[in-house]
Amino acid sequence: MYTVRLWSVRHARGFRRVYAAVERYIPWLAPLMRGIGLARAEAAMRPLERITKEFLFDCRMCGECVLSSTGMACTMNCPKQMRNGPCGGVRGDGGCEVKAEMPCVWIEAGLGAQRIAGLEDAGADLTTEAMPLLPPRNHAHDGRSSWLQVICGKPTVEPIPRFSEDDVVRHEPGSLETACHSKRFVVTVEVAPPDSADPAVLIARAARFKGLVDAINITDGAGGNCHMSSVAASAILSAHGLIPVYQVACRDRNRIAIQGDILGAAALGVQNILCLTGDDVSQGDHPEAKPVFDLDAVSLLRIARGMCDRGLYSSGRKLDRAPSLFIGATANPFAPPYADRILNLEKKVDAGAQFIQTQFCFDVDLLEKFMREVRRRELHKRCQIIVGVGTLGSAKALSWMASHVPGVHVPAAVLARIAACADQKAEAKRVCIETIGAVADIEGVAGIHVMGHKNEDVLAEIINESGLRERERIT
Repeated sequence: MYTVRLWSVRHARGFRRVYAAVERYIPWLAPLMRGIGLARAEAAMRPLERITKEFLFDCRMCGECVLSSTGMACTMNCPKQMRNGPCGGVRGDGGCEVKAEMPCVWIEAGLGAQRIAGLEDAGADLTTEAMPLLPPRNHAHDGRSSWLQVICGKPTVEPIPRFSEDDVVRHEPGSLETACHSKRFVVTVEVAPPDSADPAVLIARAARFKGLVDAINITDGAGGNCHMSSVAASAILSAHGLIPVYQVACRDRNRIAIQGDILGAAALGVQNILCLTGDDVSQGDHPEAKPVFDLDAVSLLRIARGMCDRGLYSSGRKLDRAPSLFIGATANPFAPPYADRILNLEKKVDAGAQFIQTQFCFDVDLLEKFMREVRRRELHKRCQIIVGVGTLGSAKALSWMASHVPGVHVPAAVLARIAACADQKAEAKRVCIETIGAVADIEGVAGIHVMGHKNEDVLAEIINESGLRERERIT
């Protein structure tokens, strides 16, 4: 079946033409379907649709078929059920983060979309017209017939409209948002919540960066590991005069819980959120846990913007008071498919991302290629690009991270340089400072996001020694 699926992706343009022809004439059957009764018609049609689409596309019968928007690849085969991929964890060989033996479904979707758009030999990049933003899955439609919807003249899915600045409700910006719109370099740092009910440890670690950074990211079950909740830890920092970025992962909660947490965070003084799809649970400390993935980062961005700017839940119900938030997302220029990473970023900006933080940058050449395309599409004028850097204590630790954390890429030359030194921790720190200098010279980069698990003292030294706080950005 997988072989047939790949064949269908290779012939996506032909399938799209067939679909367009059928879509034009099949509504003639609508009176017949209504005469039979839509429920009876669907009961008769559904088994044939399931068999046909399962054979050709490995279809999962979500009842909201978007094959023509995803290159004739059924993206419900993605273990994270992403409607707007790929995720940032695609492996170096193009394998899925969750199922390493399976090629990423979204790489297949991109190839199919190129064929439909006639771009496979043209050297042109995909656009959001070729692969539009898709709304979160409506689970009430599971198992329903998409064919019947087409016959009745109903679209199976309405794409998410591109976010417009005209939709923005003006508000008093927080300090991170103000910094992002200044001329100087923005600096953020990442801190993992503690494995403790005592907030004192978190406050002490975060306070190390007071006056050094514009905001402190609080991770949300990073790596699929359990810690104090991100929303609680963010609220604790806010109550102690620190500026948190509340990371919101879609892995563990459905849209009801996530929206409730966003409202709660805003009520407790949190002004910044970062929307993430989330890491695979199988590599964390609870591999037996059930992943949720009701949303992906793109649909979460649109929901968060709807709450802030329209004062509405995703259901359309009105909020009594809308939250006021600076909303961000992530990008990974260092994982395949490299050519499609810019499209993924554009989707997030189109969905309403106001700032972007990237995965660890150890390869400045890859980042420069990515930023050239960012500037060509003028995405740096629509959001703030904050590049992730970091350090670990040894070449062995860096090598482990590159091998075991999907989406992290460390060039062999960097590992060899650090491994050759007697003081590997000091050399890794020098590499990080040099990387910061090179990244800061790239036009369109608005800031640096510094990471290193439970390594706060070294991160603070890096920020001080790199001179980040005194730099102005290149625009």
